[in-house]
Amino acid sequence: MKYIILLGDGMSDYPIDELGGRTPLQAARTPNMDYLAAHGTVGLAKTVPHGLPPGSDVANLSVFGYNPVECYTGRAPLEAASIGVALSKGDVAMRCNLVTLESGVAGLYMKDFSAGHIKTEQATRIIQHLGAELGSDEFKFYPGVSYRHLLVWKGGNDSIKTTPPHDITGKAISPFLPAGSGQEKIIKLMTDSQTLLASNLINPAVTSIWLWGQGKIPSIPTYQEKFGLSGSVISAVDLMKGIGIYAGLDVINVPGATGWIDTNYKGKAEFALRSLAVKDFVYVHVEAPDEAAHNGMLNEKIRAIEEFDELVVGTILKNAAKLGDFKILVLPDHPTPISLKTHTSDPVPFVLYDSRHTGDSGVKSYDEDSAKRTGLFVEDGFKLMEMMAGA
Repeated sequence: MKYIILLGDGMSDYPIDELGGRTPLQAARTPNMDYLAAHGTVGLAKTVPHGLPPGSDVANLSVFGYNPVECYTGRAPLEAASIGVALSKGDVAMRCNLVTLESGVAGLYMKDFSAGHIKTEQATRIIQHLGAELGSDEFKFYPGVSYRHLLVWKGGNDSIKTTPPHDITGKAISPFLPAGSGQEKIIKLMTDSQTLLASNLINPAVTSIWLWGQGKIPSIPTYQEKFGLSGSVISAVDLMKGIGIYAGLDVINVPGATGWIDTNYKGKAEFALRSLAVKDFVYVHVEAPDEAAHNGMLNEKIRAIEEFDELVVGTILKNAAKLGDFKILVLPDHPTPISLKTHTSDPVPFVLYDSRHTGDSGVKSYDEDSAKRTGLFVEDGFKLMEMMAGA
């Protein structure tokens, strides 16, 4: 048996007037996900436990089959694993975004949490420059991918309160600055970066760093220990790769995978099929719908969902049978409503398809309403993987 998780980050949404009261999932053309829904098990799952933030870190840990209440310490430690940064026991890792701030009547505003989706080569040069000027024995900068980078705070405070920059697009930043023990040091790094970047000629869109997602090293069992499975993870995002590393999975880097709407969708599916030829499990993550929603780009979100369906789900569905019996779990990690431009904790629609049992489920399409009408609700989202790995 082969086990396949296909995750369209942030696909689910709220009804939108512009779409006649439909969601982007309902408006998008998704024949492959609709087929899985018509012949599989469809329902809603709560991937964000009560009391935890609705981030991709928490939600994807759930989808991987881990209970975030037991193992979640923060986003940045997972990303540290992806870029090869080994944390010591007292280290606090922090996500270091390159962002665009602009002046307004209430001070500085968050104009773009991604600095125009800066290219990795430019971003690396900027992070290296910041590290040379602002780094110390206490603070060290590490380059990642595009706008997503890492700061390690030796002996830092992981209980400091921070805010994801994608939650405050268009808002004044002053109410969302880090707060708690050590805040002065973190805020100083951010303001000092603004001074240094004021004359930045590498990419003028980068005007500041934004520090958030802090945490210490987590303890996570491997997939072999937990499920008895070997496998791989495919994503353009360091967070997902980091979870995969902690889970003992191979990380597959696909040429042209960007984490944006121009990503290599089909390449991800093709590399997944190659991996399944020798392994039991693969987790394919596509960031594009989430990024489009964070930017309020409705047409791009619909297009990302359609390309995910055609080039990822479709390619897998057409070729997986060559590998024998298989199960596919398709879902988002969390909703990212266009109207909010950020994540919510609402349950997400899922479909679990088993190639051995393909009767008519009575469900006509894969979307939020269809999933709700089935009446199936998985309160603990981390149990979806247990459902898939069961008989």
